[in-house]
Amino acid sequence: MNLKSFIRDIPDFPTKGVVFRDITPLLKDHNAIRYTEEALLDLVGTLKIDKVVGMESRGFFFAPMLAAKLNAGFVPVRKPGKLPFTTIRQDYDLEYGTDALEMHADALKKGDRVLIHDDVLATGGTAKATCDLVAKMGGEIIQCNFLLELDGLKGKEKLKDFEVNSLLHY
Repeated sequence: MNLKSFIRDIPDFPTKGVVFRDITPLLKDHNAIRYTEEALLDLVGTLKIDKVVGMESRGFFFAPMLAAKLNAGFVPVRKPGKLPFTTIRQDYDLEYGTDALEMHADALKKGDRVLIHDDVLATGGTAKATCDLVAKMGGEIIQCNFLLELDGLKGKEKLKDFEVNSLLHY
């Protein structure tokens, strides 16, 4: 299946000069969802995973499905103020500004084997901040995987200490 045919380019979103890769056309097609889920699982292979950490918001589409298939728990990473319990926080840079992420303070236990998943790897700021949160909790990052990677933004360089896999490259 040609997954790129399900990705829509939106120029100048969220700011001028940025080309947003919209995955919602993929999400409308049940065969594309199923194919994507299996392809993302293939990236993990036989690795043992205890928790799948997914970033708000588009990382939430596939991370819980991956967790269920991997017999692992799902841990959401969200923007500040969105989680109801005690959190830990990590600030980070985006390609078009700055932001922060939070995770529940009891989301991981020391030694948990973690798969980090998001829809897009761009500059790597969001993924690196998530890796930092996992490290603060004592989790072991086994792999970072993404639906698509924007190679020209060199986000993979910020994740050089981890195995990084992406289904699609732009």
